[in-house]
Amino acid sequence: MSNTRIYNHETAHTQSGHQDAGAQKIFGFWIYLMSDCILFATLFATYAVLRKSVAGGPSGKDIFELPVMLVETFCLLFSSLTYGMGILAMHRAKISQVNTWLFLTFILGLCFISIELMEFHNLVAKGFGPNRSGFLSGFFGLVATHGVHVISGLIWIVVMMVQISSRGLTSLNQTRLQCLSLFWHFLDVIWICVFTVVYLMGTLS
Repeated sequence: MSNTRIYNHETAHTQSGHQDAGAQKIFGFWIYLMSDCILFATLFATYAVLRKSVAGGPSGKDIFELPVMLVETFCLLFSSLTYGMGILAMHRAKISQVNTWLFLTFILGLCFISIELMEFHNLVAKGFGPNRSGFLSGFFGLVATHGVHVISGLIWIVVMMVQISSRGLTSLNQTRLQCLSLFWHFLDVIWICVFTVVYLMGTLS
């Protein structure tokens, strides 16, 4: 009986240790996201200063295609929804469902970044690259930085799918999924700001 009590005590202590470590990692990731907020705030401020500096080139209303940007935006918004479903499946310990939702999130994120890359390619092909004007420098700097973050998130999703398939929903993998959830939803919020400030205000002003 005493051995059983000791074992149960050690097991509970170990699980508590894992939970504490997971909470610390999530808190640390929040700190990282706050530093990323500073980065994007700087890029938004730079764009706001340069948005009128077209140097005789095109302005936002000349190059932005709002319907295409709406499709791109909905891809990212729906990807946050599918990721949220993956987190719910994680809490139910449904490994196959978690990977299915992660895969759908990856596809939607890939569609988002593909549309963005096509937009960049079309602008550069027309001679509207980042060196054309201050406005385009600020635009490419802000939007491309967000795009790099999305690509990093897509790589992270693939890594998590491999980790979950090989090791299951361990406490470490669950913590990583929660951190990735924060990161992905953070990118969603940043993109809503980008869409509003850059595309919506750019085409209407």
